[in-house]
Amino acid sequence: MTRPALFALPLLLALSGCISLGGDPPASLLTLSPAATAPAGAASAAGQPVVAVQSIDTPAKLDVLRVPVAVSDTELAYLQEAFWVEKPARLFRRLVGETIRARGKALVIDGDSTATLPSLTLRGTLIDMGYDAPSQSAVVRFDAVRIDPEGKVSTRRFEARETGIAPETRAVGAALNTAANRVAGEVADWVAGG
Repeated sequence: MTRPALFALPLLLALSGCISLGGDPPASLLTLSPAATAPAGAASAAGQPVVAVQSIDTPAKLDVLRVPVAVSDTELAYLQEAFWVEKPARLFRRLVGETIRARGKALVIDGDSTATLPSLTLRGTLIDMGYDAPSQSAVVRFDAVRIDPEGKVSTRRFEARETGIAPETRAVGAALNTAANRVAGEVADWVAGG
């Protein structure tokens, strides 16, 4: 080894204790799991409507991997130690798509680019998927937009709440999953009802 390399080695070793490439990983990550799934091998028949579940918008508070907590009407915090496996809009989009698919009455495309023209397009804004501290509730609120083949646009707001939830990661995660599944089920019914 050259002389400068010998001097640099202790410096590099000393710096390795100071450099952090990220904090400690969380003990677990939250996700959404569908209450009903399409069985393996299930196929869509010709003639079924094609539903395109497109990208879902969110406000900035949900464009992160944290679970927002409404402390008051004007204050927002994030639940300590609660992290999503990916951003809530993507998790919710897949949940809605799988819920519609599980009903077996439509071919569901939940990607941004489709190989076929959809009979119906579903998009919207996930307004809330977090914890409300004053009411101790997990809240999921979604403004859906349905566009039929003729271009007719319908909108509807869906909301589900799980009350009496302690502000703990596991309890809030389970409650948000339940509330999100309820909203996804109502959205699937609305889509099927035309």
